[in-house]
Amino acid sequence: MEESFPPGRPLWVLTGPTGTGKSDWAVQAAQQHPVEIVSVDSAMVYRGMDIGTAKPPPALRARIAHHLIDICDPAESYSAGRFVADATVRIVEIHGRGRIPLLVGGTFLYLRALLSGLARLPPASIGLRRELDERAAREGWPALHAQLQRLDPEAAARIHANDAQRIQRALEVCLATGEPLSKLQRVRASAPAPYHVRRWALVPAERAVLHATLEKRFNTMMAHGFLSEVDALVRRGDLHDGHAAVRAVGYRQLWAHLAGACTLAEAVKRGIAATRQLAKRQITWIRSDATLERIDPYAPGACASWNRELDYELSKLGR
Repeated sequence: MEESFPPGRPLWVLTGPTGTGKSDWAVQAAQQHPVEIVSVDSAMVYRGMDIGTAKPPPALRARIAHHLIDICDPAESYSAGRFVADATVRIVEIHGRGRIPLLVGGTFLYLRALLSGLARLPPASIGLRRELDERAAREGWPALHAQLQRLDPEAAARIHANDAQRIQRALEVCLATGEPLSKLQRVRASAPAPYHVRRWALVPAERAVLHATLEKRFNTMMAHGFLSEVDALVRRGDLHDGHAAVRAVGYRQLWAHLAGACTLAEAVKRGIAATRQLAKRQITWIRSDATLERIDPYAPGACASWNRELDYELSKLGR
């Protein structure tokens, strides 16, 4: 990796909680600066999941370079390790064109894996996951979260009691290795690539404003056919609620409605609540990372000010 990335090769990061306008900011930056956008979103990788992921439309992606969108089928499993491999290839190619990669998204596990190295974790165990799913069906995910709290209090503190996917993975690692996930994550298997990184995070000063924005955005998605999109996934017949793609926020709740587990109104209510919970977790991640420069996306002139900062960064690179 050291040969592919000479020290000081620029890499820009724009992250933040869901619904803060990261994609729009990135497009504006790409219109004004020599950057290409690399998505850091664990749901945008899946084809056929467009509305619920707020995926940039194909016409925009044809005009402005976006990478790591629509690269796998919802039946596939996508991981931090695969992201690092895919992103590294794209970053090399972008640098080779004399341009700057702009990593955009809120999947912090992927960002950490790319910039700080991967932890050595066991592969997924289908049998163990099935066992955990069966227990969750009987006891509920909060009960499994309580077990995680006993085995790995540090990981449990970061994971919501109803976050099925993360509870399952953390327990899977604990049970398969006999070691806490949080301990293993501190041991990195590879050194970070020697990029010259600038990192910004869009974090609203007022949480209530973000909550209102997320509710409005979810309702807009519903009006644009989100339920039909999920129904198309159901009708494929090869997907189930154990697939990572189906567990994405919003998709999981609408899938439950289509399976007859709740009314549509209840599914929408749960989807909005889950989106807010996701945003809360993302903000917690951001607050724990001192390398991120925070920007209130709702402050007047914030995006224009950030683009002027990008101008300054380019001037330092002799661009």
